[in-house]
Order: sequence, then C-alpha cells, then structure tokens
Amino acid sequence: MARVLIVGGSLAGLMVANLLHRAGHAVVVLERSVQSLHGRGAGIVTHPSLLTTLRLTGAVVDSGLGVNVAERVVLAADGREAARWPCPQIVSSWSHLFSLLMQALPAGLVRLGAAVQAVQQTADGVTAQLANGEHLQGDVLIACDGIRSTVRAQLAPEVSPQYAGYVAWRGVTDEASLSAHTRSSLFQHFGFGLPAGEQILGYPVPGAAETTAVGQRRYNFVWYRPAAAGAELKVLLTDADGVHHPHGIAPQQVSWRHIAALREAARHRLAPQFAEVLEKTAQPFLQPIFDCSAAQLVFGRIALLGDAAFVARPHVGMGVTKAADDAAALADCFEAHGATPLALQHYQTQRQTRGLALVQRGRQLGAGLAAGQPGQPAQRSAQAVMQQTAIDPMHHQPITPEAVAA
Repeated sequence: MARVLIVGGSLAGLMVANLLHRAGHAVVVLERSVQSLHGRGAGIVTHPSLLTTLRLTGAVVDSGLGVNVAERVVLAADGREAARWPCPQIVSSWSHLFSLLMQALPAGLVRLGAAVQAVQQTADGVTAQLANGEHLQGDVLIACDGIRSTVRAQLAPEVSPQYAGYVAWRGVTDEASLSAHTRSSLFQHFGFGLPAGEQILGYPVPGAAETTAVGQRRYNFVWYRPAAAGAELKVLLTDADGVHHPHGIAPQQVSWRHIAALREAARHRLAPQFAEVLEKTAQPFLQPIFDCSAAQLVFGRIALLGDAAFVARPHVGMGVTKAADDAAALADCFEAHGATPLALQHYQTQRQTRGLALVQRGRQLGAGLAAGQPGQPAQRSAQAVMQQTAIDPMHHQPITPEAVAA
C-alpha cells in the first residue's frame, strides 16, 4: 500500500485520511496550526452523501449527529411567518463533525504545527518541505489546505479567490439564553429572513459537549450583507487597534464597533426573533464571501481536494458535503487504480465538472447580494429561497426568472 501525505487537518483532510487509512494506506496529516482545530467553525447542513461518507470513514453516525428539523420558514420583519415549506434535514456543527472524524482516526496520524512550505515531485514520489526544514516523502500528496491553499499557490499561482461583494456575519448563541417566543419560533425550523438586499438564515445545532437535548442546543445564524471591495471591506477587516487583516479576520479580532453596529442594524432590519439571537450572541464574526475555481485538480502525484479545488458560496450548503464527495471519489479511484497518477487523473475527471457546477450555482443563489447590485434578493420569492438554499443536490432545480419572481 502507499504512503499518502495529506496537507490540511480540517474536515476534508480528516475524511480523506480516514478513508485511505481504512483502505490500508499509510497516511500522515500535516496541519499547520499548532493547536487542535476543535471548536472552530459554526453550523453544517448535512446531505445524504455526506452521511454515507462519514459512515465509510468509521465515524459514529447516529441520532446524536445533529438536530432534526422538519420544515423551513421565512419570517417577515414583524416576526410573523411569511412562508413555510416541509424539508426534513439534519443540521449539525463543524466542531461535532471534527470530533467524530478525529475519534475515528488512530492517534498519531495528525501532526500539528506541520506547515508545508513547498512540494516537489519526481516520477516515483513526492516530497513535502515543512517550515521547520523537515522533508517528508510520500507516493502521492493530497492538498486539503483550504481556500488559500499553499500547495495550489505553488502549482497553479494563477488561481486566486474572487471576492463576491458581500460578507457573511455568523455566530451561535445558547438556546437557554433566548426567550420562549424566540425558541418556539426558531428551534423547530430552518429559518430565513429577507430584508431588502440582504438575507439571513439560521438553524439549531448541537450545544456544549455536542448535546442535542432540548434546552441545551445552540442557534447558528448566517447574515449576508453587502460590502463593497476596497475601503468598505477594509474597514470591516480592521480590528479595534487599527490593524488590517486582508485575508480574513479572526472572530476575537472583529472590532466591537462593527458588532455594535450589526446589532443595531438587526433591530431595524430583522424579525425580532433574529434580532434577539444577534443581541445574545457573544462573539459574532464575519467572513468575506469568495468564489474559487481551479482549472486543474491534478499535477502528477499531487491532487487538490475540498476548498483547495473549488469554493462555492455557502448558499449551496455543500462545502463539507462536496469535500466528502471528493474524498469518496478519491478513495474509489485509489481502490481501482492504486495510489498512482492514473488514479488521480480519474479523480479529476469525476470531480472537475461537479465542482464547477456548484460554484456557478452559488453565484446564481447569491446574485443581487453584492454591493452595487441592489434589489434582487428582495424580488426573489420566499418560497424560492427556501427551496433553492442548501438542499440535497439530487433535488436541484434550475434557477429561472420565474423562480425569483415575487
């Protein structure tokens, strides 16, 4: 069996590592962070193929995986229900999936503080050069190191994330901190709000210690708001001490002034239930929204996977599921062709078109949210938003002018 170097210890890297380890390959996961990634991220919408891959990794997939929601609702600005649609789903959290995948992987296969600076390859193998000067040898290397992939930057420097013109404010708050009215309005559903030119959605996720017990869950929200590239975005990515973070700002560095302004806007623009969630979220954070598409996924003995290959806007709700589908396809190709360049070429053939399609769908769903493109989200019908956002890809319907008509 082969020695496989996996760059990136987030969910994509852990799914690949588990699948290939269970197939008998010798894997090592190289994670640049010196601390465990546990506790990062927010809510995750699951899909059937994600659950299938999780089971294949050896992760425990049972009733504790997440929270079951049976319906979707849109709340008007006054808090009343504007639309409803039955759509059973399991919603979970990034942290919970990370814990399940780490528990499934034998100890010692993930190396923290292992930042990959460069990769080289020959006809017979590949080498990862770490920041500490160490060189690791493998038969193949799988880059799962995210939207700003170091490996992709070396092999395909022409590929870079493209800012979409808006940001997502995110956060989670404890169920117990919310009023009874807000709990009854939000915790049974996948909720949406459609203020003019913006969009908010939210759903319950597991709480502390990954519990899904009623009263101990958390509520995860995502609020899309326009922010023009340049000065406006720069201000949002500048902390209270005046330091600019151009590639993304850590949650604890988001200026308190921006958070105060966000809560004030929520009081005027959102349903009272969503406004209460914003008020009681201890540390809202923001993420600029990007698209990213790699024209090539395979470079000899090196392959890009997950967000290192494609990043679709989060409206599709497919980031983790796409990574799972990538990982499952890669494992199948290894089973058929060995851990070889031929297997990687078959992987690229299977996943290239799908990745491009998801990126395009994300752009369609986010149309009109960008700064300088006012109005379109307000024109999209509440029913269309519910039926197009974060749904099982098997149920995708074309996004047509009729679908967005009020």
